[in-house]
Amino acid sequence: MRPSALDPLFADVTSLPGVGPKIARLIARAVGTENTSALIRDLLFHLPSGAVDRRNRPPLYQMPPSGPVTVEGVVERIEKPRGSESPWRVVLSDGNATIQVVYFKAQLDWLKKLFPTGAVRIVSGDVEWFDMRPQIRHPDHVLPPERASELAAIEPIYRLTSELSAKVLRRSILAALDRLPDMPEWLSPDLVSARGWPTFSDALRSLHRPEEANDISPDGQAWQRLAYDELVASQLALALRRASMRRGKGIAWRAAGKLGEKIKSALPFKLTSSQRQALAEIAGDLASETRMLRLLQGDVGSGKTVVAMLAMADVVEAGGQAALMAPTELLARQHFSTIAPLAEAAGLRTVLLTGGTAGTARNDALAQIAEGAADIAVGTHALFQSGVEFKRLALVVIDEQHRFGVHQRLALSAKGSAPDTLVMTATPIPRTLVLSYFGDMDVSKLTEKPAGRKPIDTRAVPLSRIDEVVARMGQAIEAGDKAYWVCPLVAESEKSDLEAAEERFAKLSKAFGARVGLVHGQMKAAERDRMMDRFRAGDVAILVATTVVEIGVDVPDATIMVIEHAERFGLAQLHQLRGRVGRGDKRSACLLLYRAPLGETARARLEIIRETEDGFLIAEEDLRLRGEGDVLGTRQAGMPSFRIAFPDVHGGLLEMARDEAKLALARDPTFRSARADAMRLLLYLFDRDEAVRLMRAG
Repeated sequence: MRPSALDPLFADVTSLPGVGPKIARLIARAVGTENTSALIRDLLFHLPSGAVDRRNRPPLYQMPPSGPVTVEGVVERIEKPRGSESPWRVVLSDGNATIQVVYFKAQLDWLKKLFPTGAVRIVSGDVEWFDMRPQIRHPDHVLPPERASELAAIEPIYRLTSELSAKVLRRSILAALDRLPDMPEWLSPDLVSARGWPTFSDALRSLHRPEEANDISPDGQAWQRLAYDELVASQLALALRRASMRRGKGIAWRAAGKLGEKIKSALPFKLTSSQRQALAEIAGDLASETRMLRLLQGDVGSGKTVVAMLAMADVVEAGGQAALMAPTELLARQHFSTIAPLAEAAGLRTVLLTGGTAGTARNDALAQIAEGAADIAVGTHALFQSGVEFKRLALVVIDEQHRFGVHQRLALSAKGSAPDTLVMTATPIPRTLVLSYFGDMDVSKLTEKPAGRKPIDTRAVPLSRIDEVVARMGQAIEAGDKAYWVCPLVAESEKSDLEAAEERFAKLSKAFGARVGLVHGQMKAAERDRMMDRFRAGDVAILVATTVVEIGVDVPDATIMVIEHAERFGLAQLHQLRGRVGRGDKRSACLLLYRAPLGETARARLEIIRETEDGFLIAEEDLRLRGEGDVLGTRQAGMPSFRIAFPDVHGGLLEMARDEAKLALARDPTFRSARADAMRLLLYLFDRDEAVRLMRAG
């Protein structure tokens, strides 16, 4: 049970004065919890995005040209608008000069109540000059002098949502702040002292009631303290999960490597040094009774599938079964088509099991998996559903795990008796995010491409030259080349990416006839596979596609990639799409079609993708430009993104947080100290409830 000390923070926002069901729904949307009720904690974790300094209080005859001011004056009169479009004007005077307070479409009765003639009013807002006179349009605050204390000298600004006013949100946050209890210290006192950090509760108070504008800076003391708390909670949860998995004794799988040698002999290339290094690390894990939990990072075309195949061959040789799970049916079939011939060369039996596997084929696959007749099962999430039973599952390989979420990885792992787990990703991940999301894993990196791969000529071309691109493409396919044409991601308010692809398909078909094909995510798997087969065979020379071809599609003789509206794609996506070409021994090109003029961020993305093919460098830049949730796709996959910590600002604290979590576990492995009790509070505060259960399990 959650400790009672946290009850004030886990109360619903409707317990605050003035917050009914409607306001609560708006608050939930603003703080990012629209799928569940917002809690007082959520309000307090909704940190300011800026601040207004209301200390500038010049006399009315010294109004600045613009900017925030707070003025005081006597209400002289309310001037009626001359026409329906003219604003109401309230004239304030301090005896020496006047200023006008302007409202459009206001009600006279309301204005008279707010500005009684002859009354003194304090007004705060942005001043501007109109017709040689200063005015404040729709001020932020209008108060009588007796309520002057309600006006904060430094007023925090928060992200809002439609229909939720800044005043209502601010009032609710201040009410929540009054409920904030003081917490026991869960961090090392020496660290807190050395950094000059406030306590957790004082940090929140400082951010929501700042005394100076820079008090709310993300690199300031208060925000750093809270970011570090969040990072420690994350790293502690990962460390506890890792310790829990490693407590479950695994099985040592030792192979002589005979099957692996047969597979290597069937390969048309020699393994790279980083592939050999990764295989040595995996073999060491498999031979240990400690369960393997390893992340295999590899850039586009670096040969992760071959490494996985050789690892699976080793566990089969040692008497186990292996499963490879991919996030989409297309990718699962792609893996199967790559793995099956290699497996056959080594005498291994493979089956494919996806959501589209039905009838007799499904029953046969289930029977072979259950009886152990299938050495390797390749599939989608269908592999971890009920009804799928393995005889002796030894190794689970998961491709692009961040598209699944941790719970699905654990569900497949539960199919065996403490199987080893290898997670692969073709999305190069920045170091800070590896620690954040995969910190419970050991990491192997593939940094080389197979020998013979040539650089890809990447160019940015304005859409105004699209006719020229089509003409050059015609020359290329006449010379025997194959091309992808990927259509854009578009906003929901516009046509869908499918409609964009169909439109481009129709236009290219007019030029090139039946040599143009179309694939998209709404096709049935069999139909999509038939089109891919026609593309591989050369019946189709130009494949128009949505981003369904982003990952895993392998057509070695495709040499041209056209990405339409490239400015709408993230860096990682552009890199993945470009990686669909340049997979053979012919020179390849990638054309980034963009609509001018480009915004600053879009221009930066296209420049980076043109300058380098280093996926890890691109990933770091993608993180800098977009943020961690978008880089990993976690906003769609349900993995936790940070609320307070920004990897680009607070990444330097991550190593410290990891060390702090490790040290806490080493010093108190049974979690019986007062500091362990405080750390339980920290884990609950940042929604790491599963980690608390692992703590209790010891």
